[in-house]
Amino acid sequence: MSRDQPFAYQAVYRYLLQWLDSVASDQEQRLPSLRELALRLKVSLSTIKYAYALLEDEGRICSRPRQGYFTRAMVSAALPVAGPALLDDLYAHARQPGRLALCSDAPAMLLSLEQPLLMTERELARQYPRTQAPLYQPLGEQELRSELARRYTRSTCDYWQADQVFLGADLRSVLELSLQALDLGDGVALVESPCSWAVLRQLRAARLRIIELPLNAAGCFDLQQVQALLKHEPVRLAVLSSTVNIPHGSLMPAADKQQLCRWFAERGIWLLENDSYGEFSFVPEAVRYRDFADPERLLVFASLDKAIGAEAPFSYVLSRSLGPQLHRQFLERSFRLSPIRQKAVARLFSSGRLDQHLHKLRGMLQQRMHQLRQLLAEQAGAQLFAPIPAGGATLWVEARRPVAMTRVYEQLLAQGIVIAPGSIFSQQGLWQHHLRLSYTLDWSKDIAGALGQLAQALDQAS
Repeated sequence: MSRDQPFAYQAVYRYLLQWLDSVASDQEQRLPSLRELALRLKVSLSTIKYAYALLEDEGRICSRPRQGYFTRAMVSAALPVAGPALLDDLYAHARQPGRLALCSDAPAMLLSLEQPLLMTERELARQYPRTQAPLYQPLGEQELRSELARRYTRSTCDYWQADQVFLGADLRSVLELSLQALDLGDGVALVESPCSWAVLRQLRAARLRIIELPLNAAGCFDLQQVQALLKHEPVRLAVLSSTVNIPHGSLMPAADKQQLCRWFAERGIWLLENDSYGEFSFVPEAVRYRDFADPERLLVFASLDKAIGAEAPFSYVLSRSLGPQLHRQFLERSFRLSPIRQKAVARLFSSGRLDQHLHKLRGMLQQRMHQLRQLLAEQAGAQLFAPIPAGGATLWVEARRPVAMTRVYEQLLAQGIVIAPGSIFSQQGLWQHHLRLSYTLDWSKDIAGALGQLAQALDQAS
């Protein structure tokens, strides 16, 4: 295979993308079976299955037991949007061809490591023939688990081991298995608000009662309110961002994090720390919750695709005390993850390539953040206010006058523009007058014009 020749699954994936765009419809359509497509394209069944899995992860297709794979129906922009269907509607529209999605939260869209990753994978494939590579690694490739443990180790007192790291196919499944391992029953979970929609969805699926702790403009909780709440509510879990509060974009003071961790330790509350954006703080050496947390009541989870790109969808969780429970959950799930791809990711860590990439990417994110804020001030400064974020890939924007952002969302859909209303980041109806805007955009598009249309939609909706 030449250096420029794509892997078979990439060619199949691109073929299917073009086919899906050509048959886009408001009606579901059945896709060819795995065997049928493998015969047609003269590739293996596993290649077709992997390409289908990528499309399913992106929400372009869906699978049904004993029926096969189906396209997702195109949603008409004229349909009203309300309630829990808003999130699914938003992501369905954002993935449609021709849309300008201002709602992404993927830093790697500005600069990815996908090409170095695939080049490393090709080199490793020559060193590790498939016949020698283990096909069943339900806990993850040992080399990558070791690299992640090394990366999280801070000292001889604060260290991690490879068998305390568990790798899964994506963030959703890793969160699901972590909550099952915790086995909190019908317990109470605290979350920062606004909160990642992926976290909210998994907590609801686990039947936990969610209490939101709203962040103020400075990125702080009302600590007196938190203390009173902990005295009167049977809280068993807190899910918080490690550095920058995502999607709020603020940075919790170190003293506040230390106080919260002290209260959690006193009450035996588990801390589930979201480290997916931990490396994207614009503040050097930003303090993390795990710097103060009880290590026996701590789980850290993250998704590798935020830094590397879509070719590395793996997620992981670290825990010192839940090893047996996580081991059992991951064995039962039986992930089939590419060993060579995981080894390639591990080499990006060990070579220092990932750290170089992150340093450059943070600089690009800051540059694009200032560029988007400037355009927003020029086009919609009279209607919107966007504080300078302490990191991440998005702006948390507030309307200067009360306006329902879901109405603005509906109006912009008709113009091919997709925004993320603030209400999808709360399950209690908070943040109705806010929205999240991404600066990891396709900057070849007319972003200034899109923001001008946003300003017009705000005027109409208010």
